[in-house]
Amino acid sequence: MQILITGGSGMIGRALCQCWQAAGHVLTVLSRDPGKVAALCSGARGIAALSQLDASYVPDVVVNLAGAPIADRPWSARRKHLLWGSRITSTQALVEWMASRPAPVPVLLSASAVGWYGDAGEQPVDESVTVPGHDFGAQLCAAWEQAARQATQSGSRVVIVRIAPVLAVQGGMLARLLLPFRLGLGGRLGHGRQWMPWIHLEDLLALFDHLLQRPDCSGIYNGCTPAPVRNAEFTRLLAAQLRRPAILPAPAWLLRGLLGEMSVLLLGGQCAQPVRTMATGFHFRYARLEQALQQLLPSSR
Repeated sequence: MQILITGGSGMIGRALCQCWQAAGHVLTVLSRDPGKVAALCSGARGIAALSQLDASYVPDVVVNLAGAPIADRPWSARRKHLLWGSRITSTQALVEWMASRPAPVPVLLSASAVGWYGDAGEQPVDESVTVPGHDFGAQLCAAWEQAARQATQSGSRVVIVRIAPVLAVQGGMLARLLLPFRLGLGGRLGHGRQWMPWIHLEDLLALFDHLLQRPDCSGIYNGCTPAPVRNAEFTRLLAAQLRRPAILPAPAWLLRGLLGEMSVLLLGGQCAQPVRTMATGFHFRYARLEQALQQLLPSSR
């Protein structure tokens, strides 16, 4: 298949490129730095703009992963503008480009996040929820999804994956936690009772491929395991796997003072369930956090 990926040089995109290149697909990656794409994305072709593609080019699949990191720095007005443009504006431009093709693009696989639900507290949430959360992250995801859904108007099957924090040693949340936890400086965030949905990188890659191969799949799917944990439990299991103490909690007041509005990402959470995802027959290889950590951090035992 001919696959066009936006945001392909990120952690998820690089891993998808490796898997799909090995499967024999032909990959084109839209990147701000196309010169590095071949090295980062398993030999994929890099382009800096959609206008570089031939007017007759119609990929079999477009995978939309583009978006500036949401948790890298506090949500100032300038940062919010950047986050909005890197997701909504770029997705709108992508959908317009798809509509301009001489034939419909069969499939759009577009990323979103479980942050769409906002801070859901103790209420379990799944794909049947129809109203997003109220914080900026939730509204960002809602607008992102709405922009992607417009591709149905030009005949594409649109699949949106609400991705939970991805566990991998090469990037993402877990990679950022390893150093402080290995130094014995880890601890729960706030009271630690907030729910933490998560997914192993290998399961996320398998889910993308699964949804791509299923022509009957469209709409929203939660990219999270069926076994979310509370922050205190995540902290305990990670520390145990690393054989380190975790006795330095980060108080909620400190996180709010340092991060402002963005602190909801750490102090809030979602007891998210992949109900619709599992109804497709998808099987999670790493459904329990203990399994995932043991596979990712085997030398710690």
